[in-house]
Amino acid sequence: MRRFLRVLTGLLLIPLVGLDPTSAQETGDRGRQQNPGFELRQNYPNPFNPETRIPFSLGEELFSGGEPVVVSIRIYNVLQQLVASPTALRNPGSDGFPVSDMEYETPGEYEAYWDGRDLEGNQVASGIYLLVMEVNGRSNVIKMFVTK
Repeated sequence: MRRFLRVLTGLLLIPLVGLDPTSAQETGDRGRQQNPGFELRQNYPNPFNPETRIPFSLGEELFSGGEPVVVSIRIYNVLQQLVASPTALRNPGSDGFPVSDMEYETPGEYEAYWDGRDLEGNQVASGIYLLVMEVNGRSNVIKMFVTK
């Protein structure tokens, strides 16, 4: 069953925001692929109900040109429908705002927060959700599990 869910999720990711199946980051260490300069870590707790935190890091090499880094984090359901955009934590001047084309000025460890609600403010159903983090046009994906 676990393999079936991985294959199904991989197939669903192909058209999602231009990803190819090899760029998707799986939960656990097997098959993990990282984009240079940033790392999307597994949300915690996972599974969760009703809220979760999403840690990520931005490396110094992203800032070598002296420009800020543009980060977006989006949550999709398995039908590839946008569900939510988590809010920023520990980003000076942007705490509590959605991480959508948000500029980060310095490298470091950061975190986002999702309250388990969709764009209309409704609590989401139990199931698998895909978390897509895009940094300067490059993406990583992880799976999150909501339980009731």
